[in-house]
Amino acid sequence: MKAIILAAGIGQRLGSHAAGRPKCLIEPGGVSLLRRHLRYLRDLAISEVTIVTGYRHEAVLEELSGIEPGFTIQTRFNPDFTNGSIVSLWHARQTLYCGDDIILMDADVLYDKAVLQKLMSTDLPNCFLIDREFEAGDEPVKLCVLDGRLVEFRKHLDRELAFDIQGESVGFFRFSSSMAARLAHRTQKYMDQHRQGEPYEEAIRDLLLAEPEAFGYEDITGLPWIEIDFPEDIQRAETEILTNIRTDAH
Repeated sequence: MKAIILAAGIGQRLGSHAAGRPKCLIEPGGVSLLRRHLRYLRDLAISEVTIVTGYRHEAVLEELSGIEPGFTIQTRFNPDFTNGSIVSLWHARQTLYCGDDIILMDADVLYDKAVLQKLMSTDLPNCFLIDREFEAGDEPVKLCVLDGRLVEFRKHLDRELAFDIQGESVGFFRFSSSMAARLAHRTQKYMDQHRQGEPYEEAIRDLLLAEPEAFGYEDITGLPWIEIDFPEDIQRAETEILTNIRTDAH
């Protein structure tokens, strides 16, 4: 199994708290998010990791030069990192087409290794992660379930949408080799249609709605994790999440 880490974003909403670094190099507890990702992926026997870089690409390369992960790492530079994240996923299309199962990850997440373990150990070939305990609002990317089947994956929901379970997507996904190839093909469609401003989640949503029976989810409610988008997220990562992480990555 191979992994893709999307790490191209600027992290503009963090302002001075990012100190000019890509979000993946923020260091809760003195360890960068990127270093934690790679340590967990090594422990879970991932064979190869593709990291899509963009903002401060050279800083990511410098961080990687000091890491011995125990597997192959390749980087793909996205020069258009100010556009939507669909462009970053498009730059990883070679890995999506590789013929192996794929773990896709946002780089700006701090989490317990047990969260990632859920994706590695699931019997579901195409799997989302859902957290039912989340703060409602426009920011979370939501997953909605009706009668055990995923029916929506988006920040903004139709008011008429029927569901019996709603939660936040962690931003980590597992795809079978065939679905990963379909995702690459769908991403190319976005590029061909000049929809570079879209988030990559829209391409995944297209596949989900076209074939909902092919997807499932694992519930990680209660496990510690946080997506770091705002200054207050950094503080919460330090004061709440780190103290509850059982498997550190030093």
